[in-house]
Amino acid sequence: MVARATGVSRRAIGVGRSELEQKPAKALPPKIAIRKPGGGRKKTLTKDPALLRDLEKLVEPVTRGDPESPLRWTCKSVRRLAEELRRKGHPVSHTLVAELLHQQKYSLQANRKTTEGSSHPDRNAQFEHINAKAEEFLKLGQPAISVDTKKKEQVGDYKNGGREWRPKGQPEPVRVHDFAKQKDVPYGVYDLGQDAGWVSVGTDHDTAAFAVESIRRWWNTMGQTSYPEARQLLITADGGGSNGSRVRLWKLELQRLADQTGLEISVCHFPPGTSKWNKIEHRLFSFITQNWRGKPLVSHEVIVNLIAATTTRTGLHVKSQLDTGTYPKGIKVSKAEFATIRLQPDAFHGDWNYSIARRT
Repeated sequence: MVARATGVSRRAIGVGRSELEQKPAKALPPKIAIRKPGGGRKKTLTKDPALLRDLEKLVEPVTRGDPESPLRWTCKSVRRLAEELRRKGHPVSHTLVAELLHQQKYSLQANRKTTEGSSHPDRNAQFEHINAKAEEFLKLGQPAISVDTKKKEQVGDYKNGGREWRPKGQPEPVRVHDFAKQKDVPYGVYDLGQDAGWVSVGTDHDTAAFAVESIRRWWNTMGQTSYPEARQLLITADGGGSNGSRVRLWKLELQRLADQTGLEISVCHFPPGTSKWNKIEHRLFSFITQNWRGKPLVSHEVIVNLIAATTTRTGLHVKSQLDTGTYPKGIKVSKAEFATIRLQPDAFHGDWNYSIARRT
């Protein structure tokens, strides 16, 4: 009856019963070892001390001194590792390999973007300069904005990263190949003081003229209303691209903007290789990407509406507009034109920090 109820063999039950009859239960110590010390199957690492060393050589062939490992250029799955260890004379299974890797504090990890290339010696000083400048403007009630171009987005029924809720087994169908003829260029303006964003969705090229036109539209639509007494404007931008620190057309277009608005425009560029620290990346673009995840951007109107519908629990609100203007590439600014710009470099890194005043 006990064997049928428990599934334990009759022989094991008989042996246990005889042991209990020899030593009454009340006389047994609270923790008694039925098996003699040292009994049972030995652990694999005890029988095969070289196993762990060979496994580490396979996982990290460069740092462990074995750059000629056959797994140097292949995916190191636990099954491949077990197969290679068996070739070396270690009779192991893929489950044991997984257990050993976890014991040695290994885990599955993706790449992490941390290497930025050469670091400028004044990088930290420029960060402090930008922070002090932004605090100064915000304290005086003057607008301070962060600008950048979001990545180009394919227009059409193409796959968009991320997932959204849909009826089970009914994913939205999109094209197999992503070769869009039309790509929109979203250029964003993030207002540091108002926690508000503006995005111009361009249909032509990402040029300095398009970038400044986006800032102009932000000012006419949102900035002028939020800062009716503004006399200055601070722009923080990347060091390259359409709003790069060396782009002459960018500075000429800013001069035209200063002439039209009457604002004295100050610009601070981030050091080379540090564009990810630009506020607009974390305060605006990341939330836009979250809002339209899993949604094919089938038309210009869909892109504009999805951007404008972006909100956060902290109060971010965004406006967006389609810009169908043409912005040809390759426009050259002559020395005579550049000389008309009322450009005033700052004492600290005038190539990164400068102001442009209105021409009289």
